[in-house]
Amino acid sequence: MQILVFTVDAFTNRPFSGNPAAVCLLENDLDEDLHQKIAAEMNLSETAFIRKLKPGDDFTKSSCFGLRWFTPANEVPLCGHATLASAAVLFHVQKNTNSVLTFVTLSGELKARQVKDRIVLDLPLYTAYPQERKEVEELIKAAVGDMSVQDVRYSPDTKKLLVRLSDTYERSVLEGLKVSAQRFLSAEKTGKVKGLILTVKGNSSAAGHDFYSRYFAPWYGVLEDPVTGSAHTVLSSYWSEQLGKKEMLAFQCSRRGGELKISVRDDGRVDIAGQTAVVLKGNLTF
Repeated sequence: MQILVFTVDAFTNRPFSGNPAAVCLLENDLDEDLHQKIAAEMNLSETAFIRKLKPGDDFTKSSCFGLRWFTPANEVPLCGHATLASAAVLFHVQKNTNSVLTFVTLSGELKARQVKDRIVLDLPLYTAYPQERKEVEELIKAAVGDMSVQDVRYSPDTKKLLVRLSDTYERSVLEGLKVSAQRFLSAEKTGKVKGLILTVKGNSSAAGHDFYSRYFAPWYGVLEDPVTGSAHTVLSSYWSEQLGKKEMLAFQCSRRGGELKISVRDDGRVDIAGQTAVVLKGNLTF
């Protein structure tokens, strides 16, 4: 059996930066266990599987597809960067003729459209609620030590904990933080956290970024994710409220780094736009 596979760097226009995702185009149904085996083989934070929904569908002409995402360890309910990568394969490689693509996923229908040099994802927007710090004190300490923390929130929909560092810290402090994400597994005592977001307010005079973040998900086998669309479905809601803004520019401060253009909508969703670079095309053979 052969499956067409791509590696796409998402939320960047330069190869070898942003967040890489593998994208598989499924001409036929795949045995259930093979999704996870392929994701483990690709060994990226996410492998996306695009499937046809009915006989006669075509990757160049159809506008609606099924989409699933797998880390090397688990299937996940939402992945922004692998959705961006999937849209890029259909728009840029398959030359899909539709202006809007719809993906049927575990998080409902997600849409992607091309706007100038970016692809815009229509994603859910998730609220993070004030979190009792005492419950997660050990996890916070494992992440940031004795650094000053300004706010702690929890998003029950995404199981992500958001930790905002004091506004006295610059982006460089967040970037320079030495984190042993493996320690988070034993430090997380509540059983409800599956992702940790560290964030700091931006400096409007520098590069125009409204906020910065890093994201860790060792519970899904991802120690640090380079650029995370799903984390920004939580960050967008939080920072929009904090800054009183609906249009924002964000930067995720991983070693590879990536930029996200954010537009919080009035219908409870968020548009997250990014660029992509396709760096590999080949066939999985088994």
